[in-house]
Amino acid sequence: MPAATPGTPSLLRAMNDRAALELLLAHGPLSRTRIGHLTGLSKPTASQLLARLEDAGLVVATGTDGGRPGPSAQLYALNPRAAHVGGLDVTPERVLAAVADLTGAVVGSFELPYTEGAGAVEQVTEALGEAVKAAGLQRSDLHRLVIATPGAFDPQTGRLRYASHLPGWHSPTLLDELAAALPMPVEYENDVNLAAIAEQRLGAARGHEDFVLLWNEEGLGAALVLGGRLHRGWTGGAGEVGFLPVPGHPLVRQVTRANTGGYQELAGVQVLSRLAAELGIEATPGGTPPDAPHGPHGPLVAEAVALLRRAAAEPEGPYLRFLQSYATVLATGLASLVAVLDPEVVVLSGAVITAGGDPLRALLEAELGELAPARPRLVAGQVRERPVLRGALESALAATREEVFDTSR
Repeated sequence: MPAATPGTPSLLRAMNDRAALELLLAHGPLSRTRIGHLTGLSKPTASQLLARLEDAGLVVATGTDGGRPGPSAQLYALNPRAAHVGGLDVTPERVLAAVADLTGAVVGSFELPYTEGAGAVEQVTEALGEAVKAAGLQRSDLHRLVIATPGAFDPQTGRLRYASHLPGWHSPTLLDELAAALPMPVEYENDVNLAAIAEQRLGAARGHEDFVLLWNEEGLGAALVLGGRLHRGWTGGAGEVGFLPVPGHPLVRQVTRANTGGYQELAGVQVLSRLAAELGIEATPGGTPPDAPHGPHGPLVAEAVALLRRAAAEPEGPYLRFLQSYATVLATGLASLVAVLDPEVVVLSGAVITAGGDPLRALLEAELGELAPARPRLVAGQVRERPVLRGALESALAATREEVFDTSR
């Protein structure tokens, strides 16, 4: 269809179509009358709009609003099968793949243990293929795929940086090989950045234009959202705060070779057992609790989460001092971010930080108030179920909806 020009009927129709589709996405099934009321369109125009969208396969009739006084009205909903997207979360432990429909509902998923020595392309295609199969689709049915990895692909060289611990992902030809093996557009994004997208669209950062997400699981990382947009940096490395030199810990030199830095050594997951031992707290009495993380999390994370949960449940005595010590080392690096960026909100995410709950958050906020000139609000991340994968799907959905909802194309 030729591009619409400003003020033409085709442009106005496209704008009305998009408004109706956005309403259906936000509110779920709506009647023709309700759509007309929310868009300001007349009843005949709303009817024409719905007929047009139904013919295009973007809207489906779904039930009636029975139970109200008067005749039942036909309800219309966004057609979930109008488009599908994929997301992959790649770590040194596993490749997790999922498929979502146009409404954002996950309709298929698969987890593949990461096999060192196996090719990255083969593991991606296998995990995605199984998730697509679970959704009852073909790989060619996906409109877009977003792949999450630690580190970032340098936009100048196409090579993965800041993630030497991810085996098999550092070939200079990898992106070309993946493009040849996958039949849909593929985008690559840092895992913590995608956790921030999930919080921005679905969780604690909704409505905030400037925020930092501080992540702690196997590694410390941050995502920076400025003016509503992710800030990635020149090489994609913005937010790699694990490499940040910090007071209170010796300088780590040759950080790219060591794959670590001062903040990671000061406040990373590996320090929790030492902090607990210094206070006489046994790390895992009787073994790891049955509700400790498993699967994608390694034993260090499982142990740290168990310790923090116990401390948060009984924040007094040695457990309180344990939380205070960890809040201090976390605040030491976070204060530098706050001093430079002055965010409105800091979202605390990742299994380790969130395990400390409100007691750790309150202590961290108090420490930050003494170490940083600004006092952003600290909030717990709300997207707890696979936030990186959810962010990958949300990123893919945002771009796909832009295309699908543009009926002027």
